[in-house]
Amino acid sequence: MRNPGPVTQKSDHVTRHLLLCVAVNLDVVCTLVTMAGSTMTWTLSVLLCLGLCWGPWDQVQAEFGPKLSIWADPGPIVSKGNPVTIWCQGSLQVDGYILFKEKSSEPLNTTITQASSHKTGFLIQSMSSYDTGLYQCAYSTGGRLSERSEPLLLVLTGVYSPPSFSAHPGPVVTSGMNVSLLCSSQSTWDTVHLLKEGGAELPQCRKSEQRFYERRWQAIFPVGPMNSSHGGTYRCYGSNSSDPSVWSQPSVLLNIEVTGVYREPSLSAQPSFLVLPGDSLTLQCGSEPGSDRFALTKDEGPTPHQHLHGQHSPDFHLGPVNLTHGGQYRCYSGHNLSYVWSAPSAPLDILITGMYRKPSLSVQPGPLVAWGLTVTLQCRSEVRADTFHLHREGSLDPPQQLHLQNTAAPSQANFTISPVTWGHQGIYRCYSSHSSSPFQLSQPSDPLELLVSDYTVGNLIRLGVSGFILVVLGVLLCEAWHSWRRPHDAARS
Repeated sequence: MRNPGPVTQKSDHVTRHLLLCVAVNLDVVCTLVTMAGSTMTWTLSVLLCLGLCWGPWDQVQAEFGPKLSIWADPGPIVSKGNPVTIWCQGSLQVDGYILFKEKSSEPLNTTITQASSHKTGFLIQSMSSYDTGLYQCAYSTGGRLSERSEPLLLVLTGVYSPPSFSAHPGPVVTSGMNVSLLCSSQSTWDTVHLLKEGGAELPQCRKSEQRFYERRWQAIFPVGPMNSSHGGTYRCYGSNSSDPSVWSQPSVLLNIEVTGVYREPSLSAQPSFLVLPGDSLTLQCGSEPGSDRFALTKDEGPTPHQHLHGQHSPDFHLGPVNLTHGGQYRCYSGHNLSYVWSAPSAPLDILITGMYRKPSLSVQPGPLVAWGLTVTLQCRSEVRADTFHLHREGSLDPPQQLHLQNTAAPSQANFTISPVTWGHQGIYRCYSSHSSSPFQLSQPSDPLELLVSDYTVGNLIRLGVSGFILVVLGVLLCEAWHSWRRPHDAARS
């Protein structure tokens, strides 16, 4: 090989400074990585987590100017036994590329480029722990060797068993809130790494700690306050400082989804939210224009949603209906971003009817009531029930509910409407249920039609006065007629 000249000596000087290892406190290092943001490269952040000194590099960069490009395909984190290619790219007029590893001044590999090529690849057919570490490349032209590229760190994964990975309180998080990502294992790793797939975010690292009274090691990564950039797919890995570029198998994928970014949609049921077993049912999510993804959730008590299963249609077909379909639903809408959603819609209760014997429905004082007065609809059940529901056919509003303290049969609930308006006119049915199964209702009662009349007490008074005036006018008219007849009758006599 030809004498590389003074440039090579400077490159060796860079390498010696770059690969100088220092004993640093990992907590401080990880804090620096977290605070550094986008101004640091992926390699730099990992190097800091591994405890490598980087300080002299900025000074050398300023002295020698921009470097060659170096990258790994498919990426710098490689599973055990998988292939990876290290690519070097520079000027078109070069004789060849040289690959260096770690502190060595001797080339690890060289290639002679074709006239039309401005890059070359160095293939590692089967990744092992021997192949991990820092790589740099340079090019030769005119008998001289260029400066080396920035370092590329190759990390091997899959050597240890994967850690467990979870989000608290859950992976579906409202915008502005916080979430904690917990990575834990029974292995005694001293470092845990958090990576977000497909994003520009840098990997984070934390020193693992042993949980009290448990044989587990864990690290907690706080994320938030949440915004749309935090949504995505995360993994975590574990490693030891004795072999810092050898990581565990990846944890399971964890999808973090952010809600509340867009305005909430509406949710409706077709043909109705009151359905019999076997009926067809469609829930429709109505959103602002431009939404192309929709998700439907069913509340399952205090358990947070683990995932929002999106689809492109706003219609969710749930039939034929069975008892499991009863419950409280909400829907979300979204745009192109896979992990960003609107605020949830208002809740919609789907009620399954026909479970118990039907109650009876009556009205007091009667089905014909004057506008502005008060009417009471009485729902009576001959079987045990503690909750009653009253619904007007055709109304989109949820049924009125009354809960009773006494559940002994027979039981009765009184629904009072006051004052009565035109909007209360219609056909009513009532249902009974048990609070232990709030979404399973009885058969509907027989229909009861409520009619609202167009007169009031004032109208009756006015009608009475008008009638009295008509009577008085009639009497006066009769008296005038008799007065007119008397002279004529006398003349005839």
